[in-house]
Amino acid sequence: MEEWAKIPATVCANLVKTYSKRLTPVIANKEGPTPPKQQKLDFGAKPVSDEELKKLVAQYIVEEMLPINTVDSPSFGAIIKKIPTSVNAELPHRTTFTSYLEEEFTEMERNLKATLNEIDFVSTTADIWTANNRSYMGVTLHWISRTTLERHNVALACRRIRGRHTYDVIVVATVTDNGSNFVKAFQVYHPVTESDDETEEEESSPKDDDVTSHTINIICTRDVEKHLTTNAESRAVYRSSTAKCTALWTKSSRSTLASETVEEISKRKLLIPTSTRWNFFVDAVKRIAEIPMGELNTLCTKLGLKCFKDQEYQFLHEYCMAMKPLTAALDILQGDCPYGTLLPTPEVLMQKTQAVKDDLSRMTACLPDAIVQAIQTRFAGVLDDKDALLAAASCPKFKLRWLRDAGRRERVKQLLIAECCTTAPLAKNPASVPSATTSSSQGEMDFFTFEAEPEEETYSAEKEVMDYLMSGYDLQILHKFSSIKTIFLKYNTPTPSSAPVERLFSLGGLVLTPKRNRLSDKRFEKLLLMRYNHWFTRSTLLFPP
Repeated sequence: MEEWAKIPATVCANLVKTYSKRLTPVIANKEGPTPPKQQKLDFGAKPVSDEELKKLVAQYIVEEMLPINTVDSPSFGAIIKKIPTSVNAELPHRTTFTSYLEEEFTEMERNLKATLNEIDFVSTTADIWTANNRSYMGVTLHWISRTTLERHNVALACRRIRGRHTYDVIVVATVTDNGSNFVKAFQVYHPVTESDDETEEEESSPKDDDVTSHTINIICTRDVEKHLTTNAESRAVYRSSTAKCTALWTKSSRSTLASETVEEISKRKLLIPTSTRWNFFVDAVKRIAEIPMGELNTLCTKLGLKCFKDQEYQFLHEYCMAMKPLTAALDILQGDCPYGTLLPTPEVLMQKTQAVKDDLSRMTACLPDAIVQAIQTRFAGVLDDKDALLAAASCPKFKLRWLRDAGRRERVKQLLIAECCTTAPLAKNPASVPSATTSSSQGEMDFFTFEAEPEEETYSAEKEVMDYLMSGYDLQILHKFSSIKTIFLKYNTPTPSSAPVERLFSLGGLVLTPKRNRLSDKRFEKLLLMRYNHWFTRSTLLFPP
């Protein structure tokens, strides 16, 4: 022990240092490789192939609605040269790129046709649009996916119309607005079927539906204005207040100085109404009514306009209050909603309109009654429409909840049950198999006599409807009820408004600019349809059925 005690401390330190270096790799191998202290970032870019480059350029040109000759632009070419490409990849010239777009459009048509072959129910919308002294008729197509229950919209055509927009030019069976030219087209070309046997069932032609949102527009622009201009309590104040609002809109839209004055005093810009959208008028009036009375009259004084009186200012507030349910209903119907929204909307609209009556003064107290009367008159033809009733009843979020009358609710339920009976698949009877028993085996079967086997439970439409009505309100519950799901797909495929085709024209105005007025009608249609259908940005080439 004494000898060990005499070993110098430096020797022990060297031994520990030596053996620790030898043991470290062994410990490291047992625990695995040591992770790096800092993650390495890979900035290497994979080269783009010729096909990928053309698709990226096409996506940029079509989605941003740029001229095709953009590919010949030196500045655009300089950007493309910075992209690492494969050996043979290069930016196509205008002629080559145009041919590529033609091929892609043909492929889009082929895939769309393949998708339509897998779809049971489709609907269309149509409208006419004019820009740069050219008129076009656009048609969009819609369906609901059986698997996801999501609505899909595609553009089918946007064709040039030459001459007057008369009924002999517009021959379409589709969802349109209530324009007189469309109405006469369907009156003249609607097929008339005659049959001596009234009970004979015949296939009906595609149905044409006037747009509900357009009907609400008519109520607001014609019926409401007629009431306000003929009612003694509101006639004078309505005319004077709207005249002063119009003067404000005209002044601020035509004069830069006036517009700056409005923004300086009210800290916002005025909204200018348009003739095509009534809800823009209400929004514009609401913007003026939101300005405090003192600031509003200060603004009018600086612009050299007549100031608002207290009664006129109060009328603007009450007018916006009474019209608020109508604007909300219009926004819903112009959105991406199913056809089943058509009937619940006016029903709830009448209730909400009557609810604001107590908050109005004598000036506008009769306005809710006039609106409700106009709704009942304008929608009288669709309130008991079978297709609309089934569309609403088969929507889980509506079902029968929107029907306040118990008798009517029971009638719609029976209508849904009857439709389920015709929709449900026929019971599969087992095929008859010829008996292969011998005489001896038949004798044995005669000996073994048992009670008759219970028959399989048959399909009950009433049970499916009752279970559906007792279920939740989520759209995905339709997967549990096959007949209700089929009814939903059949009657909710149409749209309650022509908003989809109007969106097509909004894009068309960005494609057919004054600088591109030499664009041929065919090429314009192809570029517009590929943009509306987002052909180059789809995750899959096939349209979802």
